[in-house]
Amino acid sequence: MIKRTKASISKFIIHKVGNKFNSTKNAFSEQEITFDQASYELMLPYLLRPFGSVAETYRFNHHSDVNLNEINTYASQLLSDDSEFLDISKHIVTHLFEQSNSAQIKTGDVIIAIFEDIQYQDIITNAVGIFKIESKIDFFQTYLENNSYDVFVQKGISTKKVDKGCLIINTADAEGKIILSVDNNNYDAQYWINSFLNIKYPDDSNQHTKNYLEMCREFSKDVLKPNYGGQEQSTFLANTVDHFKENEIVNVERFKEEVFEDDKLIDLFEDYKKDFESEQNVVLRNQFDVSEVVLKKQKQKIKTEIKLDTHIQIKLDIDAPDAANEYLERGYDETKKMHYYKVFFNAED
Repeated sequence: MIKRTKASISKFIIHKVGNKFNSTKNAFSEQEITFDQASYELMLPYLLRPFGSVAETYRFNHHSDVNLNEINTYASQLLSDDSEFLDISKHIVTHLFEQSNSAQIKTGDVIIAIFEDIQYQDIITNAVGIFKIESKIDFFQTYLENNSYDVFVQKGISTKKVDKGCLIINTADAEGKIILSVDNNNYDAQYWINSFLNIKYPDDSNQHTKNYLEMCREFSKDVLKPNYGGQEQSTFLANTVDHFKENEIVNVERFKEEVFEDDKLIDLFEDYKKDFESEQNVVLRNQFDVSEVVLKKQKQKIKTEIKLDTHIQIKLDIDAPDAANEYLERGYDETKKMHYYKVFFNAED
């Protein structure tokens, strides 16, 4: 994530990208935009706001040599010397055009900008931003004619969120430049991440935390819920989150000992973990640092609701992992031939 308190735009241009599958062509601007104050004050937060909450970072990738990654090359040139900004911005749009490998890929406006004084962690530096605007909204425009007001409809860019965007920050670690990416129209996520940018997750605590929590969530959905019920699923998820909250470093062996009471579940978990690694092409470490930022974000995705076919839902508090075992009891009624849950409490809120 970044801070934009002191950030400014030093270079800015808009081109249009077409799609070779539906015979639409690129349209290039020949000069940069000079903002008036009102436009600038809207544009700067519009472009940078999405990156203020992005926890995961990426690094450039290439099958043979990362220096051959096109966007890596163009961004490096701009970050070291922006005198060829116009020509390089056109090359970026041409590269984006070449990745439109299906008619599904949308045309749109492409914004390329250079930002100054971006704060990433404790570093203040410059960055290259590339944004694709695919969606336009309708809005009413009023005008005065013959002493009366009339109205007509125009299409424009919403200032609420960008469709796709990346920020290439002028700082690096052992794995390369730091890249942030957002995609609010992820119908074609592989096109933006893999084809155009060709970026990958780094080998860091953010990614290890994200991978492991996603695996646990999928295990609870695919194995625990259908075979052991919603209570077992919710208890496991709550215990998982609690373990990550209480430990700065997750050791997988200790995690299994604390979360599972039944050795049979541990075996199922290990089998699922191997399949997950193979299917997702990831390696789940046996020990890793916990990223609090990613934990908070992943926690929001975890649902601990027991949905019943009688149109009743029981919502469990993920921050109270012992509550389900202590105050919720599952059984079977022989008279009604139905399962039931019994809930214990002292008072209603």
